[in-house]
Amino acid sequence: MPHSTLIKHLQINGKDYRYYALRELPAAGLGAIDRLPFSIRILVENLLRKHDGRIIRDRDLAAIIDWRKTYDLPVEIPYHPARVLMQDFTGVPAVVDLAAMRDAVKELGGEARQVNPQVPVELVVDHSVQVDYFGTVDCLRQNVAKEYERNSERYALLKWAQKNFANFKVVPPNSGICHQVNLEYLGRVVIAEQQPEYTLLYPDTVVGLDSHTPMINGIGVMAWGVGGIEAEAVMLGQPYYMSIPEVIGVRLTGSLKDGITATDLVLTLTELLRRYKVVEKFVEFFGPGLAHLSVPDRATIANMTPEFGATLGFFPIDDKTIDYLKITNRREQADITEAYAKAAGFFYDGDDSREYTDILEFDLSSVTACLAGPARPQDRIPLASVKKTFTDILGCDYRRDLKPKDISNFFQESGCVDPMTDECRSVNRREFTCQLGGAPVQLGDGSVVIAAITSCTNTSNPSVMIGAALMARNAVRRGLKVAPYVKTTLAPGSKVVTDYLTATGLMPYLEALGFHLAAFGCTTCIGNSGALQPEIEELIKEHGLNVAAVLSGNRNFEARIHQLVKSNFLASPPLVLAFALAGRIDIDLTSEAIGHDPNGQPVTLAEIWPDSAEIAELINRFVTKEAYDRQYRHIFQGDEFWEMLPITESTTYDWQAGSTYIRKPPYFEGFAHRPSARQDITGARVLLLLGDTVTTDHISPAGAIAEQYPAGSHLIGLGIPPAQFNSYGSRRGNHEVMMRGTFGNIRIKNLLVSPREGSFTRKFPEGDILHVYEAAMQYQAEGVPLVVLAGKEYGTGSSRDWAAKGTSLLGVRVVIAESFERIHRNNLVGMGVLPLIFDAGQNSSSLGLDGTEVFAFSGLSAMAPRKTVQVRALKADGRVITFGAVCRLDTEVDVHYFEHGGILPYVLRQIMHF
Repeated sequence: MPHSTLIKHLQINGKDYRYYALRELPAAGLGAIDRLPFSIRILVENLLRKHDGRIIRDRDLAAIIDWRKTYDLPVEIPYHPARVLMQDFTGVPAVVDLAAMRDAVKELGGEARQVNPQVPVELVVDHSVQVDYFGTVDCLRQNVAKEYERNSERYALLKWAQKNFANFKVVPPNSGICHQVNLEYLGRVVIAEQQPEYTLLYPDTVVGLDSHTPMINGIGVMAWGVGGIEAEAVMLGQPYYMSIPEVIGVRLTGSLKDGITATDLVLTLTELLRRYKVVEKFVEFFGPGLAHLSVPDRATIANMTPEFGATLGFFPIDDKTIDYLKITNRREQADITEAYAKAAGFFYDGDDSREYTDILEFDLSSVTACLAGPARPQDRIPLASVKKTFTDILGCDYRRDLKPKDISNFFQESGCVDPMTDECRSVNRREFTCQLGGAPVQLGDGSVVIAAITSCTNTSNPSVMIGAALMARNAVRRGLKVAPYVKTTLAPGSKVVTDYLTATGLMPYLEALGFHLAAFGCTTCIGNSGALQPEIEELIKEHGLNVAAVLSGNRNFEARIHQLVKSNFLASPPLVLAFALAGRIDIDLTSEAIGHDPNGQPVTLAEIWPDSAEIAELINRFVTKEAYDRQYRHIFQGDEFWEMLPITESTTYDWQAGSTYIRKPPYFEGFAHRPSARQDITGARVLLLLGDTVTTDHISPAGAIAEQYPAGSHLIGLGIPPAQFNSYGSRRGNHEVMMRGTFGNIRIKNLLVSPREGSFTRKFPEGDILHVYEAAMQYQAEGVPLVVLAGKEYGTGSSRDWAAKGTSLLGVRVVIAESFERIHRNNLVGMGVLPLIFDAGQNSSSLGLDGTEVFAFSGLSAMAPRKTVQVRALKADGRVITFGAVCRLDTEVDVHYFEHGGILPYVLRQIMHF
């Protein structure tokens, strides 16, 4: 075994373990680790342990040990994550792909069971529950029953996978959110793997099919989100090829002021780090301020890693990590973690002599109360400025004096400036009356129609959850109520939350304000907020109201939360409750009354804000290891709904011809033993011309399926009524729906049809305006390859593999952008789509491209990492625009994937030894 001399003994509680002693690398002629960030040390251990001279060579190990602060060109290493984490939205298509690959192997004469996870895979079903019912004691059971009614076919597929794939476990629905379950139960921190002769200890490492996988960075586990196709390759034993990252250190000092929450902190850090530009970088937190952050606080920060754009938001193992493992009923794991981390050099003891690419200083005491919105998580708004900000959103007087580039980002979230002109509203708030339950209700611009305490980001944190419950108690005692037009939701990420909220006696106060337990899952944050009352929806549509949602989530992109809610704000659970009580977003809660008691006396936010000492006292009393034991003892068992699902055992999946949820995908149709040589692309047309910050929600929405859009028309044609459409997210196992939903967000702005919003484009050369899917199918019939032109941060947001799968199936061969978000770029490569970036300072506009051109791309037959591709654009009048664009095939493996047409064909050829 290579470097076996570095394997040392470690005694823990009388048991003998082995581990790779990184501190002894210099004695083996390799470099020292003391200068390295903790996250890089984990990569060193990974490559050292997996070093075989074939996949991981001496030069790979040397490259990571000799980590440099900056890299002019990417340096590739093969990394082997220990686990794969899935949720059902992204997990179902991954299982579908593996099932299809089993079919392909069988048809090619191989053994279908070769397609089997080689590393442990854990899938938590958490993304499909919707808030159809709320505000009653039985809404949880009603929502779960409806969830199974909609999704039993998908869940049966997962149960089949659990039965027929090795190393594959499923946490059934109604159990919690995957990231919180991972944090509280699944996470090992240190893995003890039984080898033939001994038990080997090594760091827990994860790739996940959700961009918020880094949440577990809060306890020192290296984890980040990847696309489904990348995760499938890891599951099948392939290494995850990555570029050695730069690491930005964030040195924390001070402590949060009294009354400031972890949510306020993370929204502030998200704004700072997004502005600093940490995309594709690791971020590692350290410094004396760590001592003042609990593990749930750290996890709240780590959860928002994709929002600030980094790969990791890493917190090293320290005493608080060990204490957290103990309180979450993992005592043996705590002992192993402490002993191993100290012996192997992974334990943070306050020494800050490590090197970083750059170090940012951040004083925790500088954080103030805030929200973020109305459409991006990085757009932080101080609490005192929320009223003025929303007034600016409604107002139009400043637009006449500004050039388009100066207009607020609130009007260009989907990448295209769209200032209101004809629809320009007065700064004065409009109000209208509708009847709810037989009583008149006033509703207007800025009315809060959704208030949701939900998502993994904050419901992992007892301080903000108990804080919200205490504020509910204080509000009820003062006689405050929530307006009937506010849809109130409590959807924790873990059953432990309701355990301690019930034990404290505070749950009835939340229920008194309408925050009844509605689900254990990712609801409003993913777009599963459910419908508003019909009278409210009609009033919003009739008057074009700009109403608001306030949620304790991590994402608030356009049309994500609810298609009729234009302004969406992220906030701490206590502030979600505060704005629910106020009933509107255009209020300054630092100076105005939140409401009035039955005697007409004003009540301020300060009067009902929870006391920090009482929060701490309740956490110490009621957040116990016994609670974690109760809720996680039978986590894989499931409820009665899960038990009633049929179980089938078969090597290959029995595809149902009439299914509208699960369809065999076309990725292996016409599969050849060897990939066809890549040729230059000619005669290409632009499918969409987009601007900055086009998200994966714009490219592949997860929420409601519009009846009049191609996906809706397709389902209606199959006899599915709109009431049974479910959502795009739940239909991800059906490529026929997802293709039609690609670029299907109702708010996407394609400049080819400006100022029109939605899934439309202009088909050339005719110039007809069609749905994007319809135009793409016409182009495919004509043999015309397609291009997407975009601006900065293309593909930001969720690690949504269908944003790349749909792009590929529509016939898009090339995407040219000013910059890409990491996961989406990887996904495009994984589907054989070529990502190109304009030279610095260039974009579609500066080059004079308007999307009407015919494109040609040369140099594709001999690709290389970061090669400059020559682009030729022919205009209708005969003028030619030529420019170079850098291909974002960053590594040799990226090139291999591209040449094979994507990861899945590449892996299949590896399995079959073609």
